[in-house]
Amino acid sequence: MFSIDGYQVYRHVCPRNCFCSCGLLSYVRHGRLEKVAGDPRHGFNQGRLCAKGYAYVQRVYSPERVVFPLRQVPRGSGNWERISWDEALDIIARKILEIKGRYNSLLPVALYAHYGNIGLLHQAVEGFFDALGYISKINGNLCWSAGLEANLLDMGTNCQPDPETMAAARTIVVWGANPAWTALHQMHIIEAARRQGALIVVIDPVLTSTAARADVHIRIKPGGDGALALGVAKYLIEQDWCDQEFIANRVAGWDEFLTYLQQEIDYEKVCRLAGVTREQIGLLAELLSQRRPAVIWKGMGLQRYSNGGQNVRAINALAAITGNLGQYGGGLYYASLQNWDLFNYHARNWSPPANMQGIPAPGGGFTHRFLNINRTGRELLAAADPPVRFLWLARSNPFSQGTDLALMEKAIKDMEMVVLVDQFLTPTAAIADIFLPCTTQFEEWDIVISYWHSWVAINQPAIDPVGESRSDLRIAWALSHRLNDLSPGCCRFPAGGEEEEWVAAEFNPRVYKLLGIRDYRELLAGPRKLQILPPPWQNGPFPTPSGKYELYSAQAGDLGLPALPEFKPPLSPPPAYPYRLLTPHMQASNNSQFYNLSWLAVGSQEPVLRLHPEVAARVGLKDGGKVRVYNSQGEIILPARITATVPPDIVVCYQGGMGKAVNRLLGNVSTDMGSWATGAPAPAFFDTFVNIVPL
Repeated sequence: MFSIDGYQVYRHVCPRNCFCSCGLLSYVRHGRLEKVAGDPRHGFNQGRLCAKGYAYVQRVYSPERVVFPLRQVPRGSGNWERISWDEALDIIARKILEIKGRYNSLLPVALYAHYGNIGLLHQAVEGFFDALGYISKINGNLCWSAGLEANLLDMGTNCQPDPETMAAARTIVVWGANPAWTALHQMHIIEAARRQGALIVVIDPVLTSTAARADVHIRIKPGGDGALALGVAKYLIEQDWCDQEFIANRVAGWDEFLTYLQQEIDYEKVCRLAGVTREQIGLLAELLSQRRPAVIWKGMGLQRYSNGGQNVRAINALAAITGNLGQYGGGLYYASLQNWDLFNYHARNWSPPANMQGIPAPGGGFTHRFLNINRTGRELLAAADPPVRFLWLARSNPFSQGTDLALMEKAIKDMEMVVLVDQFLTPTAAIADIFLPCTTQFEEWDIVISYWHSWVAINQPAIDPVGESRSDLRIAWALSHRLNDLSPGCCRFPAGGEEEEWVAAEFNPRVYKLLGIRDYRELLAGPRKLQILPPPWQNGPFPTPSGKYELYSAQAGDLGLPALPEFKPPLSPPPAYPYRLLTPHMQASNNSQFYNLSWLAVGSQEPVLRLHPEVAARVGLKDGGKVRVYNSQGEIILPARITATVPPDIVVCYQGGMGKAVNRLLGNVSTDMGSWATGAPAPAFFDTFVNIVPL
């Protein structure tokens, strides 16, 4: 903390599930947060914030924020009453112990925790339930599973170059991402590269804000990304533009890949499936091979299809065969977990009491019962012997962001208790019995690690918790205390402590060395960068079975997947539902967070259905008119926005609105990969088809 102009100034880091993980400064006067700014000592955001960051003051003091424990009687009625923390914790603890006694097991207790806050200390909720016993865990990831697994198969790990080195690229291909909206500070780096002569290519079905700024926009057909990548690979080979030295020394499976391209890939097919021209194939091949170093940024969007993992593997192959892997200023970007692997995860790593039983684990012992997050409703309903009777929801809002909602609602009717930890009465709150209010990053200690860049910043409390809100860690301490009062020794999670000590426990000598510090408190003077050099794949083997980049992956075959990055077409629209529905991220929200803040006026206008003028004319719809969007899963009524930024064969609704859950239209189609990487495949969000009728 330091003082300036009558303010006490504190350091924080934004913990939202976002590429940028920005350093923040809070300005406090008389114990009240008055403004938030970017931290100029943070080398990635460099003192800048997005609109959401500047809106944090309104989020902290929003009149809609819940700051006291609540009980809803009956569930779904909206009849919330304030209760004390002691009462809430006693109700919860007694129900857990009663269920444990009745079933002689904790498997009827389920945890649904996701990534609404990526701070390490917020993973205390997982640590608490691990220290309690073997439970039912909703497993997997809604976001990036297919892409992570594709990277593991090809390269053996998920890491990427320092995103700041993208400024040295001569070609930048942004494939299925919209950083002008979703990774604002990376756009500054992209623009720096452009000023040095780099060409920017955006591959996206929609004319996004990023595409509008690009030198080249390739408007690909949804799910046709792998076809385009394989067509480019074939063109590179025919033009003798591949990096033969890199291939000979560092690539496995080249002959098999070459044979596949020769026998299965022809340009007419590629152009039809991907919606591109021969000229665009040739241009992309030329830029990747002749204007090096070249970057390919794979967005989350291109892997949200039933062929998403194969799409990513095909795109990865382009960086390998052109020799851009390991080049300074070039390479592949998707997400980097190498920084996450460095820390201790003290808040999360706890074991249950002795003699606890769960699901028999391979090799002996017991483990949790894991339920697929992509099919939460049906898996909760199918869980038997014992059934699930208690559900704890943390860092998540599945009734705005999840899938399988109708079956999830059905499953929850049989629950005896549902607990939600949050800051607002989201759509998910409607199904909760107990609401526990949690703190913001301005009211707690934490450490946040980015999955994009290598800057590490500490989060220190600047104000007292608003109302009676508590951090996830303090909630876990208090519930452990109450449980052990009622049943001594039933939970091994600590029953109290100091949050700052738990921040210290996340560090280790290797992290200190990479940050160039001796103590975590040095971060209070400013963020530091993990010095992880050289760029990945510049030297040394790949951590794959062969030690090379694997075009041909025997591991993929063992998983029941194609060994090569073959093209598999996405699902096609059925006659009854002729329009593909895309649900990308909005500029003024992060998933369902921030939608309710009036400062973010653009968000308050959402959701709307964006559709092409030809489609509007065909169905007789005017701009601003109401439209019924429906399929076999359900329906939603939205205002229409007629725009040529959307192709004629798709409709777009930016996801995450607090009141209208467009995800009610999502089916139960999964991505082709993800089980090995995250425990379950992700939903194939973009293989959703609808019809529309004007109202």
